[in-house]
Amino acid sequence: MLDTAAGTKIQNVLSALNKALINRNIDEALELFAEDCYWRDLVAFTWNIKTVEGKAQIRDMLESRLDDVQPADWTVDDNEEPSHADGITEGFIEFDTGVARGYGYIRLKNGLIWTLLTTMHELKGYEEPKGLSRPLGAKHGEHQGEPTWAEEREAELAELGVTTQPYVLIIGGGQGGIALAARLRQHGVPALIVEKNERPGDSWRKRYKSLCLHDPVWYDHLPYIKFPDNWPVFSPKDKVGDWLEMYAKVMELNFWGSTAAKRASYDEATQTWTVVVDKDGEEITLKPKQLVLATGMSAKPNVPAIPGQDRFQGIQQHSSEHPGPDGMEGKKVVVIGSNNSSHDICAALAEHGVDVTMVQRSSTHISRSESLMKHSLGPLYSEEALANGITTEKADLLFASIPYGIMADFQKPIFDTIREEDAEFYRQLEEAGFMLDFGPDDSGLFMKYLRRASGYYIDVGASQLIIDGKIKLASGSDVKELTEHSVLLEDGRELPADVVIYATGYGSMNGWAADLISQDVADKVGKVWGLGSDTPKDPGPWEGEQRNMWKPTQQDGLWFHGGNLAQSRHYSHYLALQLKARMEGIPTPVYGLQETHHLS
Repeated sequence: MLDTAAGTKIQNVLSALNKALINRNIDEALELFAEDCYWRDLVAFTWNIKTVEGKAQIRDMLESRLDDVQPADWTVDDNEEPSHADGITEGFIEFDTGVARGYGYIRLKNGLIWTLLTTMHELKGYEEPKGLSRPLGAKHGEHQGEPTWAEEREAELAELGVTTQPYVLIIGGGQGGIALAARLRQHGVPALIVEKNERPGDSWRKRYKSLCLHDPVWYDHLPYIKFPDNWPVFSPKDKVGDWLEMYAKVMELNFWGSTAAKRASYDEATQTWTVVVDKDGEEITLKPKQLVLATGMSAKPNVPAIPGQDRFQGIQQHSSEHPGPDGMEGKKVVVIGSNNSSHDICAALAEHGVDVTMVQRSSTHISRSESLMKHSLGPLYSEEALANGITTEKADLLFASIPYGIMADFQKPIFDTIREEDAEFYRQLEEAGFMLDFGPDDSGLFMKYLRRASGYYIDVGASQLIIDGKIKLASGSDVKELTEHSVLLEDGRELPADVVIYATGYGSMNGWAADLISQDVADKVGKVWGLGSDTPKDPGPWEGEQRNMWKPTQQDGLWFHGGNLAQSRHYSHYLALQLKARMEGIPTPVYGLQETHHLS
């Protein structure tokens, strides 16, 4: 342990916690926690992604799990220096369980545990073959004459899904499915990706031509292979697509393109899925033990039902179908919606001289990309962060160490600063008629994303086009109906239109489960995404974690994986460990399996 005052404080608490837990003295352990305490666990204690809040919930978890988990050897990480500031002492920690090595982060307030993050780092006896244990690769000595790597790989590609079955079937070959498959590959878990598009990365290539990542490169790395140092800060969609295709090849992922999943059912007796897919026109039946829907947050387009859609004489598209501004010259385009996709589409159209109007039906949060980088992401994901020793992996854990129950308290000061620094920008937007918000509790963009995955735009230029009038704005009213050649708003305004684009987002991921499996299974699982914050589009009760994401669901063998690139990278690690443990027959009793409160 590093010999620092902060390190000594943390180690003293950890030593006391270690002793109490080894002795199964839960009362003694609880005395080490503050009254307003939070324990966030990623698989290590709960075989779940679960936050317990307050001493009563921590007691319940420990009473249920302590004998099975057998935690021990709690120490400060010798390689990381703890810190103390503003009354909080914090640092990275290590610990062991009966089956795994753990890693985490702790914050002490007044000498007591305020927040505790515990994560499963690796399963004992099933460590990834890397570093000193990496495979040899070459065939020397007695192994000479055996099949080459290329021959073995060719055989695997020919056999998996045909003569041998994948243990895990991943439906969806975007960044989520690819990141998870890479993790599973390194864990020796046979996995197959099926993707309706032809090539890895096509889910990016086929979006509107102006699409760029709004998150910076430091935030977007995939597992194992980081973007090179000369990669652009904000990646164009086709560049992301090419990277995903390269990644899938060099990581030796089993990827079936041009393959549509048609139907699936689960046999409770054999604990096996039957999944029928159409691969290049041929029906194939797969029999995986685990089924992962990695269709992302944009799996199920949400197209509102508006009177008059059947009589409108022009073009109607959901944003997922919109190719870009080509062919739109001379047309009047109305885009319904005011979040990221709407702004991107409107900006590309306006920059090509197209007459475009954005219909803003409700308020939207805007953060300038530069401000977001400076105040929010920059401290963890930037060149400056790297210079300060904060790697991507450390940044992921630091962000994960903040329980969702208090994350708004961490976020609000950031966005208060942004609102103050960018006051003139916001004044001009509001003068243009744009309806702004900073979330129901002024906590800004990330809480909106976590709660509802909508209602915001990271400004990379479209806002100035609205201010300048190059993107027309119709705000403050919903759409009443479509006529043959216009969009009629409820307040009586009529917007001439040759094209209507629905930038109206996407439905819950369990909607796709309903289509593939059954409505009963979709209802059994319930709504996917959201925290239960009881704010708009995130109904209560409080869950404390993302609903149904990266963890067991009410349907055995069914998992949901996705989110942005950062979440796909980070949580794929914990999902892969859960799947590996099940394949190896390691008992995985799940604590706190999420109840179903909402169907969609």
